[in-house]
Amino acid sequence: MHDAERRIIIFGNDLNSRLAFEFRSNPAFFMAQARQPESPRITRTDRRMARNGDLFGNAARKEPPARPGRQAAASPNYETSGELGYTAASIEVLEGLEPVRRRPGMFIGGTGEAALHHLFAEVLDNAMDEAVAGHASFIDVRLEASGFLTVIDNGRGFPVDPHKKFPKKSALEVVMTMLHAGGKFDQKSYQTSGGLHGVGISVVNALSERLEVEVARSQTLYRQIFERGHPVTPLEKLGKVQNRRGSSVRFKPDEKIFGKGANFKPERLFKMARAKAYLFGGVEIRWHCAPEWIDANAGIPPDAVFRFPGGLKDCLLQDIEGKDLVTDQIFAGKVEKQGGHGSLEWAMAWLAFDDGFVHSYCNTIPTPDGGTHEIGLRAALARGLKDHAERIGLAKKAAPVTGDDIMSSCAAMVSVFLREPEFQGQNKGRLLTNEAARIVEGTLRDAFDHWLAASPSHAAKLLDWTIERAEERLRRRVEKDVARKTATRKLRLPGKLADCSNNSSQGSELFIVEGDSAGGSAKQARDRANQAVLPLRGKILNVASATRDKLAGNQQLNDLVQALGCGTGAHYKEQDLRYEKIIVMTDADVDGAHIASLLITFFFRQMPKLVEAGHLYLAVPPLYRLTQGAKQVYARDDAHRDLLIAKTLIGKAKIEISRFKGLGEMLPAQLKETTMDPKRRGLLRVVVLAEDRDGTSNAVERLMGNRPEARFAFIQERAAFATAAELVVV
Repeated sequence: MHDAERRIIIFGNDLNSRLAFEFRSNPAFFMAQARQPESPRITRTDRRMARNGDLFGNAARKEPPARPGRQAAASPNYETSGELGYTAASIEVLEGLEPVRRRPGMFIGGTGEAALHHLFAEVLDNAMDEAVAGHASFIDVRLEASGFLTVIDNGRGFPVDPHKKFPKKSALEVVMTMLHAGGKFDQKSYQTSGGLHGVGISVVNALSERLEVEVARSQTLYRQIFERGHPVTPLEKLGKVQNRRGSSVRFKPDEKIFGKGANFKPERLFKMARAKAYLFGGVEIRWHCAPEWIDANAGIPPDAVFRFPGGLKDCLLQDIEGKDLVTDQIFAGKVEKQGGHGSLEWAMAWLAFDDGFVHSYCNTIPTPDGGTHEIGLRAALARGLKDHAERIGLAKKAAPVTGDDIMSSCAAMVSVFLREPEFQGQNKGRLLTNEAARIVEGTLRDAFDHWLAASPSHAAKLLDWTIERAEERLRRRVEKDVARKTATRKLRLPGKLADCSNNSSQGSELFIVEGDSAGGSAKQARDRANQAVLPLRGKILNVASATRDKLAGNQQLNDLVQALGCGTGAHYKEQDLRYEKIIVMTDADVDGAHIASLLITFFFRQMPKLVEAGHLYLAVPPLYRLTQGAKQVYARDDAHRDLLIAKTLIGKAKIEISRFKGLGEMLPAQLKETTMDPKRRGLLRVVVLAEDRDGTSNAVERLMGNRPEARFAFIQERAAFATAAELVVV
């Protein structure tokens, strides 16, 4: 133990407690303490120490004054090694833009690709603020071959006169080199703006290897150059200019911050610039990219001009191009307020076969994490649709509808302008202003009510679609806990399902068979490790002609969906599918083919992605067993039977032919040998040709739908292809 170290030992209890100090640096003191009697006398000080909880008695003891003429003894140093290593010299005070370079993640969210492009977003937002304020009509974005990115606007330009608090510096230098310096803390210069804290452009300067600013004001051109946040030139007056005003910011990210070889991605810059043009129809954004950065496969042009007077509606139409919609009409609108505060623009449509999305913005700033404006959007749509249902007498049917139901397939874009909005973090990914929810809900609610009332047919389609989503969600509530058996408990699965022991979907197979008899044979013939069997009773429901209520109440289909675990329709999740192969195994006769057709229709309508992923198969069980002496073979159909007789069963011995009435009549060993053993069986994969998907959908609707005249027409169109041998005349 070092000389400066000491140990505190407390022993005894209550008033008999005493405190002993052991100082290795003072043996005489230690020996004197050792000679003390075992039971020391309890003094008045001891009692006061116990009563006050003061182990050292400092509250009562006063140090006697030092005698004159005698030097006081130096107090011992009791600091530990850890304390000696953490002193006032350890405290750093970072000034200027040094905090940004030390901790860039606090200001731009990291040093990855997203953070790198956030630098462009900060500069572009400044130019957009000038456009929204009515001072700029165009913005130029230029990516040079050298990796420099330039953003130019024809707004008012950065102020260049001396700052009142720093008379030796221009306002431009103050803005570029000091955090929390800007012109957007009040509404004198900007009614609404994306900038709030005076941080953005100075952060870009701090994290740039080199940044050059040019300002054209009062027909005079100024320039100043910075490197890694520090000015390397004073503010220079370059002379008179005609027909030019505004600011130009040219910069290159610092490889010391973002890593060697860090460069902007033209695809990402292109999309960001185009999105800004959609958000404010009064601005024109010009895109220029050096040919060295153009990838021929990316589809990014070297030059382009973005101007979209239609705003968000134009943007939404481009994003959903080629997708099927629930209603053909787009719900879009725009409300402008004096001064900009409370202005709102929106566009939305409902997708028939795709998941929805919401792209939200505040003061032209994208908010990918949502926020209060999205809460107002959701509330306005849900309440407006339920009120419409009540007006037309469908309130009871629409009772279970929630905001999630109407938003699940809604492709929406909403942009709100607010005075002094509150965001989460410098990246501004989420809007926190409570007033935004009230503004969006109030404005959208009235517009949505008028849209529904003006288009009864579209309103009816949307209401039916949303009610269907709500009913599907309620069915999913029952299904969502279904998963593979775990080590702690056995999850609820259909009672007739004989599951396999494999805990992974990889390599697992589910055989769907008709009837308990066939199910019993299949359960004995299966490989328990990776083959599961689900018997279905008789012919299942024809989903192409059934109503939603019948579909929801069908126990056989519910058991099948529960066994698969992956959901249906828009809620289908590939990762939740419990089996790699779904094999429909029915009898090799007309009834079996009908059941197989009904099952294929179910999967095509309710789980199209399962079919597209190649998970659905048809088993090929035999129809005949042919025996000649000790030789035994199986035939799939009549043609295969005749072929085997002609080429395989050669000889004069008698051939015995037996026809299987069904899978339940086969012995488990025979069923395994012919239909279930992966080494011997044959499977037919069900596929949908991508180039003929519409034709397939039309054929399913005509053959399996509830219109008999469509089936009759289908048969008439193809009657010429049927031979007399294929027709069954009753």
